Amino acid sequence: MSNAIFTPPQPRNEPVLGYAPGSTERKELQAEYDRRMKLRMDAPMWIGGKAVETKDQRKMTPPHKHKHLLGMSHHGDAKHVKAAIDAALKAKRDWANMPWEERAAIFLKAADLISGPYRAHINAASMLGQSKNCYQAEIDAACEFADFLRFNVSYMVQIYRDQPQSAHGIWNRLEYRPLEGFVFALSPFNFTSIAGNLPGAPALMGNTVVWKCANTQIYSAQVIMEIFRMSGLPDGVINLIHVDGKVVGDTILRHKDFAGVHFTGSTGVFRTIWGEIGSNIANYRSYPRIVGETGGKDFVVAHASADPVALATALARGAFEYQGQKCSAASRAYVPDNLWPQVKKQLQADLAAMKMGDPRDFKNFINAVIDEKAFDKITGYIAGAKKNKDVKVIAGGKSDKSTGYFIEPTVLESKDAKSTTMCEEIFGPVLTVYVYSANRWMDTLKLVDATGEYALTGAIFAQDRAAVIQATETLVNAAGNFYINDKPTGAVVGQQPFGGARGSGTNDKAGSYLNLVRWASPRTIKETFVPAVDFRYPFLG
Repeated sequence: MSNAIFTPPQPRNEPVLGYAPGSTERKELQAEYDRRMKLRMDAPMWIGGKAVETKDQRKMTPPHKHKHLLGMSHHGDAKHVKAAIDAALKAKRDWANMPWEERAAIFLKAADLISGPYRAHINAASMLGQSKNCYQAEIDAACEFADFLRFNVSYMVQIYRDQPQSAHGIWNRLEYRPLEGFVFALSPFNFTSIAGNLPGAPALMGNTVVWKCANTQIYSAQVIMEIFRMSGLPDGVINLIHVDGKVVGDTILRHKDFAGVHFTGSTGVFRTIWGEIGSNIANYRSYPRIVGETGGKDFVVAHASADPVALATALARGAFEYQGQKCSAASRAYVPDNLWPQVKKQLQADLAAMKMGDPRDFKNFINAVIDEKAFDKITGYIAGAKKNKDVKVIAGGKSDKSTGYFIEPTVLESKDAKSTTMCEEIFGPVLTVYVYSANRWMDTLKLVDATGEYALTGAIFAQDRAAVIQATETLVNAAGNFYINDKPTGAVVGQQPFGGARGSGTNDKAGSYLNLVRWASPRTIKETFVPAVDFRYPFLG
């Protein structure tokens, strides 16, 4: 065995490809998209390294073409969950004892597969299964996923190197054990990178994982599992299950070896999980780690000195990229009356220029929302706003689900700063703007801070530096990711660690060492070289 102290490759953010007309990456992605449209995929569960098929099979369809069949996913029940837990516990000892550099090599290889030969595969799968345009798929499924894997290795080494001081005659050491038991990862539909990182981060730290992805993300999750397996991940380290939520509560959250949950999803579901953990707390071997990133009602607030063109652009991108289906998406905006006429004009022009349709057509900026349930919820909010005398639709507002779940990017102007769409998370292409008197800047900042239960992302626009300082101080707890003169979306691993507090989660900052350290259980070791041989201390003399 080597006794060297290894240094892994220095992580760098994966360059985002442009997919310009005629480019190689564009041709490769279009070809892979077309190839997958002709296939019928079987999507099994993966338990203990084996593909598990069942009689409960459900259709996988593109949100933008919901009558087209991509394949069938296999769904399980409590016995499959128990099998996944057993597989994770069986694999735990060998995986935990594997040298850290060997674990690192597996995930570094996965990153190179994602950014190399699997790039078109994982991007096309995200475009088809989650209705992302090529750019949204690229920054998520290829770049951010590879970034998570590479930077996590660097953070792991940073954590392992953090060691205590030692006095004369003593050697103090700190080792970072994996948690005792298994980790449960529960991932959302909207980011393929998050779906890979939620089980991947705990696994890198030596934990074994039971992973349940959203049903609407199963299609691209199969590519994630294929990449992990191709990278040499041992059987049972990450076990992918497709089960209903109640089965999770009845089986996983009541198991004595449940060691923690890594979650991204709705605030309501996370609170239910937390409550279930609390009610079972006496049954666990240890207190479980609870790490979650949940909802958001993310704001953009502009000062009278803001650049109106930059502001309008940030609203157009921040609110409507990936149909607003980002927990960080701009959902409420506060614009001073001196800027609103120009901002409104540009925003309407930008939205009129946005094309909507199938992501196979690279000219389309807007694609479909994820499924019919989301479509009905979002259009319900728009219908309610149309009935409100204090709210006016100034752009969009139409929808059509005959072919795909398409909703026009919609901008609402509200005279009421506490109207429904100013306060509640919609998770779709709807932006509500409140126009305030430019001389009420400080009052508006306090209003922003007091509106809603969330604190995930937020942005302020101002040229006046005093206004920037005022906003930064007043909104200190209003957003875990705070942006100055930029849209509130697009956090980059290693640059802007991501997460919020209040109703938005535990703020454990994915994309930083802060998240990785949550998946370790430190043990302090003190070794005394020449131990005492007499109980008497000098003061007794």
